[in-house]
This record gives sequence, C-alpha cells and structure tokens, in this order.
Amino acid sequence: MQKVLNITILTDQGSWMNKYNILLTEMLRKNGHCVKVIHSEKELPSGDIAFFLSYFGIISIDYLRRHKNNIVVHASKLPYGKGWSPMTWQILEGKNEIPITLFEAVEKMDSGDIYLEDIVKLDGSELLAEWQVKLGKKVCAMCLEYVKQYQAKTIIPRQQNGQSTYYARRKPEDSELDTSKTLDEQFNLLRTVDNDKYPAFFYKNGHTYLLKIFTPPPPPIKK
Repeated sequence: MQKVLNITILTDQGSWMNKYNILLTEMLRKNGHCVKVIHSEKELPSGDIAFFLSYFGIISIDYLRRHKNNIVVHASKLPYGKGWSPMTWQILEGKNEIPITLFEAVEKMDSGDIYLEDIVKLDGSELLAEWQVKLGKKVCAMCLEYVKQYQAKTIIPRQQNGQSTYYARRKPEDSELDTSKTLDEQFNLLRTVDNDKYPAFFYKNGHTYLLKIFTPPPPPIKK
C-alpha cells in the first residue's frame, strides 16, 4: 500500500488558479492524500510536498524546509523565460506552443532542478480566460503526474542547462493600445488583457478609453 502524502497547495488569494486547485485537490484526495490549500507562506505546515501555483511571494529557506519537496510549475522552458507572466510574454511574442516546466523551488528564483516538461498548444485565437483553461488543466495534470512518479520513486531530477533569460513583471500600463497600429497587429496584446484587473486602453484627444474584449456566446440553435 502506498504512503499517504501530506500535500500543501499555496496560491495567491485572488488568483485565477484557485478554481483549478479545487480540481487538483479533489483528484489528490481521491487518490488518498491529505491536501491543504493556503494563500500565504506563513500558513505553510510541515509535510511531504508543497505546490506553489500562481504564487508571487518570495519563499524563504525556512519555509521551504517545512516540506520534503517544494514544486513550482512555470510556463517556459527553463532556464529560458524565468520571472513574471511567462505565458503572457510568449503569447505577445506570437508563440502557440508554450513549454511548461515543473521544477523544485529553491532560494534563487526559478533555478531548481527540473522534474517534468510538457507543452500547452494554442491556436492563436484564445483570449485570457480561454488559454487559462488550457494552462490550468495542464498544471493539474503535471502535478498529478509528479505525485504518481514521486510515490513510485521514478521521478528523476535534472539540472537546468543553458543561458538564463528573464521576463519582467507586467503592469497595468502594459495593456495600452497604440492607435497608430491596427487591431490585427495588436491582437495578441488583446488576448492577454484582463477586462477587470488590467483592461486594454488607449488615449485619444486627451481622453482615456477602455476597451474590453469577449468571445460572444454561440447563437441559439434554431428549432
């Protein structure tokens, strides 16, 4: 009989990832594990595995020591694309295949050993909520696979190899549209804006205008 693991999931309180934490928690508990979801590193108990998912705080070594393994899932092919909002940046770069890396958290940002890698495939049409669905499901699947291999003692870490690059933290002003460019030229930017937290906007004749983007619901089926 496999050991019951004590697993903690740490995510920012207001993160979009919390809805997928519900799914991940259900699956882990279904597999017999004890799971706790928290929103501050100060709440970290002792345990076997801590997943840091969409959490932007800096975890000190004292908190990292509370779990045997501390896991981050990051949307880039590390060591390329360390830092902030890697999936957003790569969408802005025009990429439709986004590498996902599951790795060990260490004191130095995004620098721990890699355990698993995968890819989120996009078709170039997805808006924020739509590509977050794909990312959220992939994160859950990779966490479950890590736990499976962890229990089977088949997980093999490997060091990061190559030149590190870094993405900067994005700010609300990064959602500004350029009125001299076409919508087509700026569509990838529109795919990354949040209509509530950091909506697209532009300036015109001394005024500021907000622009929100949605995918319309499908038309009703004709009888």
